[in-house]
Amino acid sequence: MGAEAEERPHGAAVVADGFGLKGPRGWAFREVSFRAEPGALVAIEGPSGSGRTCLLLALTGRMRAKEGTAEVGGLALPRKMAAVRRISALGQVPGVSELDSAFTVAEHLNERALLQRRYDGSVRTLLRRPSERRAISRARIDEAVAAAGLDLAALPKGGRTSVRDLERLEALRLSIALALMSRPRLLAVDDTDLKLSDTDRAEAWALLRAVADSGTTVLAVCSEAPEGALRITTLDGAAEPKASGADGSAAVEGVGETVPEDSPDSEDSPDRKDPEDPEDPEDPKSSGPVTTRATSTADGDVTEDSTEDTTEEGAADALAETGRA
Repeated sequence: MGAEAEERPHGAAVVADGFGLKGPRGWAFREVSFRAEPGALVAIEGPSGSGRTCLLLALTGRMRAKEGTAEVGGLALPRKMAAVRRISALGQVPGVSELDSAFTVAEHLNERALLQRRYDGSVRTLLRRPSERRAISRARIDEAVAAAGLDLAALPKGGRTSVRDLERLEALRLSIALALMSRPRLLAVDDTDLKLSDTDRAEAWALLRAVADSGTTVLAVCSEAPEGALRITTLDGAAEPKASGADGSAAVEGVGETVPEDSPDSEDSPDRKDPEDPEDPEDPKSSGPVTTRATSTADGDVTEDSTEDTTEEGAADALAETGRA
């Protein structure tokens, strides 16, 4: 019981203050400020090309921000990007973390379980008998599939169903199941409500709320945030955070894991460059027209200011800087 309790997922608090990322042709997003408590459902809302995906990747340690500060589970960004990647997981993110249409559902699940066991398993797990390791992997698959609400028996060919034959909602469930297999503290999903009917959209948000209620913090990119989620809005290319929980109050920051300062993974030195971090996307010659931004206050009010515009090209260029999940 004690070991199981230690492995139970627990969310990471996410805090951003003036967070921004710039690409060669403009800002992908900037002046993002919000607080999300552990286990919160955060909806990054806005039109396509407004920097939503870049913000999602920056908050999960996959892209390097250029201004402001952010923390995920007490780990500072961008200094602790590698550590943040270890406690976060990506669902579907086009161009970064995608399902292979040539694979079956079972092949995806078994491959992820094998990788999980090989690279994230403890030494004790690796020393167990093969039958015990297979049983552990099977249990982890069943747990993730159940948490994602993926009914294998309802698929056309069960686990042998090809990804290309999945409905949009079932593909979303599969991507979430794969991400949950690592038991992350932070789950990030892109294009949550893309090409979904009203009924399927309601089911998708119900799933993500259930994941958040189980203790895992959820970041979800969408065109329209559901009621009760903490909304981070990007409009006309300008990041416009809004404190809008169910009661309109700001969430409280929590304390998360930290990386020991004397460990090989420590990234305290500002001169240290993570070999897995993307290239620096800043171009000092880039500039954009002036537009309006909005930032949230502690009581949920929104104040307006002027700043450089975030361009769709800037978001695309910044996203192109990363090629891995």
